[in-house]
Amino acid sequence: MAIDLERPGLDGLNEAVGALREWQAEGVAWQLHPGDLGWFWRSGAEATAAAVRIWRRDGRILAVGLLDGADLLRLTTAPDARRDAELARRLTEDVLAPGRGVLPPGEVSIEAPRDALLQELLPGHGWHTGEPWTPLSRDLTEPVKAPDLRVETIGPDDCHIWADVMRGAFDGSTFTPEKWHTMATGAPYADARYLVGYDDQGDAVAAVAVWSAGPGRPGVLEPMGVHRDHRGYGHGRAITLAAAAALQALGASSAGVNTPSSNVAAVATYESSGFRRLPEVRDLTRAASASPILR
Repeated sequence: MAIDLERPGLDGLNEAVGALREWQAEGVAWQLHPGDLGWFWRSGAEATAAAVRIWRRDGRILAVGLLDGADLLRLTTAPDARRDAELARRLTEDVLAPGRGVLPPGEVSIEAPRDALLQELLPGHGWHTGEPWTPLSRDLTEPVKAPDLRVETIGPDDCHIWADVMRGAFDGSTFTPEKWHTMATGAPYADARYLVGYDDQGDAVAAVAVWSAGPGRPGVLEPMGVHRDHRGYGHGRAITLAAAAALQALGASSAGVNTPSSNVAAVATYESSGFRRLPEVRDLTRAASASPILR
């Protein structure tokens, strides 16, 4: 059967979220989680659907990609399709041809599972390894230590607190309560928890979102931040412990996070919170001067 590339409507978007849930499993390299689509949903359902690509054969979804900006495709496949030669060939063709609406010409990058056959095909077409990322994971079968912060779960009525911390944690962040309410309309929101940590003075100092893929499956943290005015007191470790506990309460088998290897402080924070560093993964990048034509 032929493999078809789709731009989903809202129904197809929810189907993609469902497929991503099913694909999360311990021991399987993850690159795209339903929580990633949930966080992107802050831009709205239409924008999220416009950024998603689905590859399907005989009705079954084999791969899902998220255009996280104009020049980055975050891509994953069904675990049993990682080495599917027909799928890898089709993905390669679609990535290399700008007219197919996956990636534009010029300098672009792809995040894909390190065991995907696509990783072996693209370097033959002018692609090279790019920025290293460090995935980390914490097993949730053991109890999680209570954090040294008062932590509250945030909902629609007090989402402005979470938004304020995020803007204070990330330069250039434009997150607002309005974006929260938009994000809350997405299917992944039901499996999410938003936490804020307060110090002894009652100030909101750190925040995190966690996304479950269902009981017995790995969950992720996306994003986590400490307000710039309250750094250096261990709040990052504390809110990360709270995030792990929240995922554990949701039935997640583990908590995962992916951070640039260059962010040494973030890696250290996660490790101090009981996360285990996994082998580095690297983007695949095509320089602006490289030809996008499939040879």
